[in-house]
Amino acid sequence: MKASAIVPSSRALVLAAGLALALTAATARAQAPAAFLDPSLKPEARAAALVSAMTLEEKASQLKHAAPAIPRLGVPAYNWWSEGLHGVARAGEATVFPQAIGMAATWDVPRIHGVADTIATEFRAKYVEKRAPDGGSAQYRGLTVWSPNINIFRDPRWGRGQETWGEDPYLTGELGVAFATGLQGDDPTYYKTVATAKHFAVHSGPEADRHRDDIHPSAHDLEDTYLPAFKALVTRARVESVMCAYNAVDGAPACANTPLLADRLRRDWGFSGHVVSDCAAIADVFLPTSHGYVKTAEQAAAVSIKAGTDLFCAEFGPDKSSDIAPIVQAVKDGLVTEAQLDQAVRRLFVARLKLGLFDPPEKVPYFKITAAQNDTPEHRALSLETAKASLVLLKNDGLLPLKTAPARIAVIGPNADSIDALVGNYNGTPSKPVTVLAGLKARFPDARIDFVEGTGWTAAPREAVPDSVLKDLKVETFQGLDLTGTAGAAEPATNAAFSWGRPQRQARTTSMRWTGTLVPTETGVHRFSVSGEGGYRVIVDGKTVVDAWTRAKDSAPDGEAVLTAGKASRIVVEANQSGDRGELRLQWSRPSRGADAAVAAAKAADLVVFVGGLTARLEGEEMSVRAKGFVGGDRTSLDLPAPQEGLLERLHATGKPVVLVLMNGSAMSVNWADAHLPAIIEAWYPGGEGGQAVAGLLAGDFSPAGRLPVTFYRSADQLPSFKDYTMAGRTYRYFGGEALYPFGYGLSYTRFSYGAPVLARTAVKAGEDQMVAVEVTNSGQRDGDEVVQLYVSRDVAGAPVRALKGFMRVHLKAGETKHLAFKLDALAMSTVAADGSRSVQPGPVKLWIGGGQPVTRPGIERAPGADATFTVEGTKALAN
Repeated sequence: MKASAIVPSSRALVLAAGLALALTAATARAQAPAAFLDPSLKPEARAAALVSAMTLEEKASQLKHAAPAIPRLGVPAYNWWSEGLHGVARAGEATVFPQAIGMAATWDVPRIHGVADTIATEFRAKYVEKRAPDGGSAQYRGLTVWSPNINIFRDPRWGRGQETWGEDPYLTGELGVAFATGLQGDDPTYYKTVATAKHFAVHSGPEADRHRDDIHPSAHDLEDTYLPAFKALVTRARVESVMCAYNAVDGAPACANTPLLADRLRRDWGFSGHVVSDCAAIADVFLPTSHGYVKTAEQAAAVSIKAGTDLFCAEFGPDKSSDIAPIVQAVKDGLVTEAQLDQAVRRLFVARLKLGLFDPPEKVPYFKITAAQNDTPEHRALSLETAKASLVLLKNDGLLPLKTAPARIAVIGPNADSIDALVGNYNGTPSKPVTVLAGLKARFPDARIDFVEGTGWTAAPREAVPDSVLKDLKVETFQGLDLTGTAGAAEPATNAAFSWGRPQRQARTTSMRWTGTLVPTETGVHRFSVSGEGGYRVIVDGKTVVDAWTRAKDSAPDGEAVLTAGKASRIVVEANQSGDRGELRLQWSRPSRGADAAVAAAKAADLVVFVGGLTARLEGEEMSVRAKGFVGGDRTSLDLPAPQEGLLERLHATGKPVVLVLMNGSAMSVNWADAHLPAIIEAWYPGGEGGQAVAGLLAGDFSPAGRLPVTFYRSADQLPSFKDYTMAGRTYRYFGGEALYPFGYGLSYTRFSYGAPVLARTAVKAGEDQMVAVEVTNSGQRDGDEVVQLYVSRDVAGAPVRALKGFMRVHLKAGETKHLAFKLDALAMSTVAADGSRSVQPGPVKLWIGGGQPVTRPGIERAPGADATFTVEGTKALAN
């Protein structure tokens, strides 16, 4: 008999392992409390039964975001950390929708609900596809989604503002409710996924200071601006989870803040779900380099659990580990009771039970979703339609839509062929990304399209130096940071590229030197730089062209060398481990990609499309950025970066029509472009299908109807200090200056007119509702959407200039009229006093219903609309 005949096949081994696992799980489930396994009981009773059977150490272990299995009770491991800001993130290919700020620009509640429902479907598909052998989940592939971010985008300099739904509490609340309910589903028993409202509370930068900042909002601003969206998601969407923030509020870190978590969230709003910390925020509670609110990890764990935090994300121990010892010791030392720990663990298991993770799959409707339902053509089509709906036409002197297809188009700019510019941050990977360049090529197949990047985002356009031009390259590694210490033998290398990983600061001890020759394929000025962090130098033919060995974090050193095609030059690249993320790659900018080549392409074209703006590599979450106008992930200037603006001016000087397409996550002060260019489009980070949407807008395939969810200021100089959380002078509600483009603004390819608003009553008693009706007509020549906006103004102390209190996005055929009705409840008529109390005060209520705010400025036509006034009689106090 052959030996192979008696060796079990790999399939047999897998089956045997699976059978053993099943038998083990069955034995463990037999030891679990019967009540825990009974689907007929309420989740709270089932969770209580399970927790009562757990040891102290087992309970403590479940507070980790990577909760381990409890084999003896049949509890599989579960990883709570999943990101779903605008699609399943960090889990491979998935449908990538427009960034949250772009979805906010749709002003479309039903659409946002549908997008979130689709994202939840893909989370279920990912969960089925990659479920761990013990039935647990891998990180980013669980069903507890840490989204939406409903912080108020109070200042456009905040790098994470792209993750939010804009600057207005009402718009944020309405869209946040739609997103959260879409994620959680409509089944009466089970959640499709769990939604998480974050970051609670009073959180919106600066990024570099978030682990130390103690915010002291006024009582007025807290109730008027920072809390309403959270209250809406808790009381209306019944969101299952809330994430507490890094910063402190009124002296107490947000994750250890009893007034916020225990009093406001749970007592006043009736929140019964679980609270998860922002990642490593529990360590911030005790670390002296952060809040230093208490002295030890044990005290931090105790004060956080007692305040109401149930789940600790990432590191929380004294050595920034996730060791549960501090939690266990806190209980043993009496800093927190075991009953308080039990309460946290019960809340966590209630969430898992509501997801159906412990019930037979046939009982849970969402387990019918298969892995094949991820990233489907239908889902990508929804992403495309959402991208179209998000585009905001900021300026149009009649150039758009294009009357005829141009014979030759010059496509220029750093975002024209960038996938990064499609996806923003906290993103998935689009399987079939359509950049603006690709979209234009597909939409205008008969046109000659010339693409020249022309400039990078903040400097010359950069690309990795290809392996093919580097010859005889060798690398030496030194055991000291300054090319000192013992060097290993020189080894052959294909490129000056290396990833140090992310070592602890005390472990960063090495440096490297690459030497070889460089044989370019073009003649002219080449600009060199190095991507990544750490110190570095670039030396060409004995001349140091880049010296960033000890550079400032906001510097962006580029060095020039004149090279000749085919002629070898000696090159030396040196680097050390001084950065947080030591990923290094040699970059350059070739002459054929520069500004001169872009101008030449523009001169030969019939139309120039410049696609610029920002990228999530410049604005985002607490990161090092080496560029003027950026720091720590935030911005110090709202201007279009100087290299882009300079090239735009040169392109305009050619006399050819230039369309500026902005791709960014925050407001930009494009004053020069507004004054000189015929057309400007705000495309945000438009998702995987974004390029197709932009091309369709240029061609006139649809009429744009996106509206700004933030104010575009003329300059950062119009704003208070970024660190000042006072709302005075911020957002359209309290800003007294002239904006470049106001909140709610956006142009169309058609026109709309409004009839006079009709009020149900001329006076209402405080606390009563008021109905308002209006007729809206598409008085233009083509079909299109209008975003009807209702603003309320009250002449009461502390009231904003005006406040959005209703909106509808409606589709109207050319010549069509629709009758729309809005209900103004007591909350819509209320104002907040200096002491934080909310009430409906007597006096006139002034209304504006139109396609934007009733504001004018030179160059912007007043939005169509009409006003009305009614009176409130008496006073009515409202609960906060």
